[in-house]
Amino acid sequence: MELTGHTILITGGGSGIGRGLAEALHIRGNQVIVAGRRQQALDAVTEANPGMANMRLDIADPASIAAVAARVVADFPALDVLVNCAGIQHPDDPSGPIDDSDLVSTVAINLLGPIRLTSALIGHLRGRPSAVIAHVSSMLAYLPKTDIAVYSSTKAALHSFALSQRYALRDSAIQVLEIAPPYVQTDLLDGASDPRAMKLDDYVAQTMAALEGDDPDILVPIARARRDNLGRTDSEAVVAFNDMMRQTRP
Repeated sequence: MELTGHTILITGGGSGIGRGLAEALHIRGNQVIVAGRRQQALDAVTEANPGMANMRLDIADPASIAAVAARVVADFPALDVLVNCAGIQHPDDPSGPIDDSDLVSTVAINLLGPIRLTSALIGHLRGRPSAVIAHVSSMLAYLPKTDIAVYSSTKAALHSFALSQRYALRDSAIQVLEIAPPYVQTDLLDGASDPRAMKLDDYVAQTMAALEGDDPDILVPIARARRDNLGRTDSEAVVAFNDMMRQTRP
């Protein structure tokens, strides 16, 4: 991915990985728009980064998604990159009852939101000469953590969607990336103070380096080693399977 000269919408851009990527891309000379639910956090980001814009977005609300999609295309017609980074994480225990409100909000924000926003913007992005859709999943899409089972499941589903979308758009000008972070020091479940987690600045720097390459799976070295150790070759397997099914359909 070319890292300059883009107009980029980043959801979840008010904090954590979303803010880190937004600021790193802003420094590279891109027009960055951060979106999220907390207006105060968004304002703090744009005040610290003159030239950056923000839009309040409730990624769990289809009406909010439709309104923001229309506004961003109207206000920033050069939009050519979407980064789906908004996410929420609740502790749970799949061996017992799971709180239904936590279940619904996690699925709505982590899975339905990215799909809905991408769907709302896909027509516009198809008209751009070199567009990018980047879905931020997680290494937990490959190896779930059992005390955040619903979160892990939504990331696995987003991983699957990214693979399907990448195949479906393989002959278009849109590049579909999947950014799969390891455990990073963010505010999700108080991870910011956990020494076991990767420092956010280190993660962002390594992710920016990975984005400059040609691999659509954006993995920092520690995450790539863990993924490869699982023997996963999903991208290649999806292409081979779908090509086979297309060829053998009666």
